[in-house]
Amino acid sequence: MTFDSALSSLKQGEFVMIHDSDGRENEIDMVVAAEFVTPEHIVRMRKHAGGLLCLAIDNSLAEKLQLKYMHNMLSASNELDEESKKMIMGTAPYGDHPTFSISINHKQTYTGITDRDRALTIKEMSTLYKNENPKQYFNSTFKTPGHVPLLIASNGLLSSRTGHTEMSVYLAQLANLSPITAICEMMDSETYSALSVDKAEKYAKENAIPFIDGKELLEFSKVN
Repeated sequence: MTFDSALSSLKQGEFVMIHDSDGRENEIDMVVAAEFVTPEHIVRMRKHAGGLLCLAIDNSLAEKLQLKYMHNMLSASNELDEESKKMIMGTAPYGDHPTFSISINHKQTYTGITDRDRALTIKEMSTLYKNENPKQYFNSTFKTPGHVPLLIASNGLLSSRTGHTEMSVYLAQLANLSPITAICEMMDSETYSALSVDKAEKYAKENAIPFIDGKELLEFSKVN
């Protein structure tokens, strides 16, 4: 499928699937624009993907919210001794720094983990991009720690890092949507590993979901 079909799906509140590359994580994520997320989206990602459901936000919003990467927060913490700080991940085995920040729940959730609770947290986060005072709203509306991990896209997106965080945010930007996406890795319960590209492409075809090759998306970003 073309990028146009992927952008159309995102605009309609439907899923796309992104494969980063076989030389990186070699994983496929289910992706949906956060502003359209419903409990039904959470159910589908939970059942059909099965990985960690996260919320990717663009770097400019993270700066407005004064959010930091978790590995940087832990490195700067006075609560951790130097021996404990040796646990902090600098770069992952595939060569990139992790994009995790804090995890959150919307204040109106109960446990925060139900499909309804996570959908509320994700959808309400998507409104921050157009909020005149996003930090005030964020601090008064969300609680941490919670059940929705936030991922901060690198400044410069694909020119800086080529992960699912950046690719999904970049696609949302191309679709003229708020650059905030819900993403979840697709797992394989038969092999106990990430879903293979062949199986993911079959699932995408059977469910009419646009399948994006990360290498092609990277080349597209270089000329557009």
